[in-house]
Amino acid sequence: MKKKRCQLTFSKAQKEIEELSKLNADQYIDMYYGDASHFGLVPNVPYAWQSKDDPVLLPSIRGKSTSVFGLMNTLGDLVYDFFDKTINSEMLIVFFDRFAQTIVKKTVVVLDNSSLHTSKKFKEKIKEWKELDLLIYFIPPYSPELNKIEILWRFVKYKWLKFDAYASFENLKASLKDVLDNFGKKCIINF
Repeated sequence: MKKKRCQLTFSKAQKEIEELSKLNADQYIDMYYGDASHFGLVPNVPYAWQSKDDPVLLPSIRGKSTSVFGLMNTLGDLVYDFFDKTINSEMLIVFFDRFAQTIVKKTVVVLDNSSLHTSKKFKEKIKEWKELDLLIYFIPPYSPELNKIEILWRFVKYKWLKFDAYASFENLKASLKDVLDNFGKKCIINF
């Protein structure tokens, strides 16, 4: 991905996000990182040590899945919702409309350039949200490391979801909800 991006645009965005982070740390604004992630019964196991005589076996079932859209800040706050079908612009707009009603000061949400975030319907709402002090900041293409929620999704998939979460779809959703509800409490990332 790094080869595909414009390094000048990336560096500029990196500096702007650092400035926004300082404003957030000084409590002038609130800052969130937003994105969706997909979860199914095919486990995410990047690497595991096991003995030849006692292998670690996990069920792997294609089929039911859920998506989560979340807004996360680096203080341990997470606003999220489950979607048991593909997230579309209308669903995302409802999510952002609800979120806009909860903010208490100027709030910046960092998003990537996925088609969900750049659809005509979503972009038409940006001006309305701006009037409510909810601002959208788009990172440049091919720059996922600028969106810190990617770290959260990686921790959820590869560290915090236990093996038994994959026993059934109900287990997966319950385990996922437990992990997300405990973000910033038991499930901590040191940014």
